[in-house]
Amino acid sequence: MRQFVFFAVAGGIAAVANFLSRILFSRWLDYASAIVLAYGVGMLTAFVLNRRFVFTDAANSLRNQMLMFCLVNVAAVLQTLAVSLALAYYLLPMLHVIEHRQEIAHAIGVAVPIVTSYFGHRRWTFRPQR
Repeated sequence: MRQFVFFAVAGGIAAVANFLSRILFSRWLDYASAIVLAYGVGMLTAFVLNRRFVFTDAANSLRNQMLMFCLVNVAAVLQTLAVSLALAYYLLPMLHVIEHRQEIAHAIGVAVPIVTSYFGHRRWTFRPQR
């Protein structure tokens, strides 16, 4: 449980980096492109924090950790993108939420993959010594 809490804190910090960079990227890019690039900022932040503070007993190589981190996050970015787009363009407008709908949608989209990402990283990315 302690490890999951640390994972959630690291993920929260990475989510803030993701969220704020998406707002910055949106000045020059369309919403979907900004989400994907911001996800990269969040991924880098999350990798560094998770490797340093959460999964400290990982036995696999840095190269393997980086590869698996990217693969696990492919599923997570697809979840984030699907939820963010569905909320921003369909559900929130149906609920008459117009103001800040992209920010609300993206914040929810970033939160969605926390559980699947935790188990994926614990099992594949940062494999502990056996």
